[in-house]
Amino acid sequence: MLFGVLMPKSPSGRGPLSPGSRAGLGAALVLLTAVAGLELSDGKQANYVGLFAAVPFLAAVFAYWPTVLAVGAVAAGAGTAFATADGTFGSVDMINVLGIVLATGIAATVATIRQRQAHRIAELLRLAAVAQQAVLRPLGPQVGSLAVAGRYISASAAADIGGDLYEALDTPYGVRIIIGDVRGKGLDAVRLASIVLGSYRHVAYERSDLRAIVADLDRAVARSVGDEDFVTAALVEERGGTLTIVNCGHPAPLLLRRGQVIALDPPAPAPPLGFMPVARPRVERLEPGDRLLLFTDGLGEARRDGEFFPTTDRAWRLLGHGTVGDGLASLETALVDWVHGRLEDDIALVLLEYAGSDGGPVVPMPSWEVGAAGS
Repeated sequence: MLFGVLMPKSPSGRGPLSPGSRAGLGAALVLLTAVAGLELSDGKQANYVGLFAAVPFLAAVFAYWPTVLAVGAVAAGAGTAFATADGTFGSVDMINVLGIVLATGIAATVATIRQRQAHRIAELLRLAAVAQQAVLRPLGPQVGSLAVAGRYISASAAADIGGDLYEALDTPYGVRIIIGDVRGKGLDAVRLASIVLGSYRHVAYERSDLRAIVADLDRAVARSVGDEDFVTAALVEERGGTLTIVNCGHPAPLLLRRGQVIALDPPAPAPPLGFMPVARPRVERLEPGDRLLLFTDGLGEARRDGEFFPTTDRAWRLLGHGTVGDGLASLETALVDWVHGRLEDDIALVLLEYAGSDGGPVVPMPSWEVGAAGS
């Protein structure tokens, strides 16, 4: 009968109790039973009735306010029963019972406030996730002549939100990809990432030279952040089988070719966006079947017991087979297993595969020379 009173519906009255309300109800019933057992073992004199006031407070930690009121009503009823068991109901007994009623009201108010705050936090997290989905649009599966897959791995189980960014565009100057990492976390990082991506999505179609894109993005970052904020970034362009990379303080992409993994380090180091980088491009000739992994530094920082994840050693085995989407899924699984599910930083991953020329002209020159030749 007791469970029939306390286990009926959700706060709307239209369904079963939520997991939190069930947990609060269970904990409250355990305490209610313990206090009742203590009173029964003490004889007819009601010495512990006041302890029933703790029952609704315990329920309020997890449960919605209707469950708290129901638990408080049962606690008040039990307290009244024990207070009148010896045939008397003195002023002390009355104070104890009124205390249970008052505690129930306070606990229900606390549960209501907690519930509203929880709903507000859940809504903010949902909006943050929507905002990041708008910033990080899905990639692929095909962009120009490249098979492309992107993946974002959040270090927080509460929300997929951070400052890592990526984009792949099919432009008049070839397929262009950017991957970057904003210093910092949270909504400020997402805001800056959206600024960088918004600028990139415009200038990638307008500038023939990747270095001009870097200059544009650097100005956009400098206008939007403080003196100590910055964005590391790597810009990649594929045109006619020629790969051009401009790196601004970002981890070097990995080229996977015939079982080998080659780090495509820049010819000279350059600072991140926001520090006026002057980057020298690296140009490579692609072969059919080549794959290129772009990643943020969260991958390089993933470790367990002081040992870093062996990205280079495992890259071919994890990424060299199946589709590019399958490869990133395998890498994420191996990475999460390596760190036992506890990442220190968010990670953005982009995997590209070059299938070969589609019949267009072979262009063994950087994009800015291609643009100049065509003008």
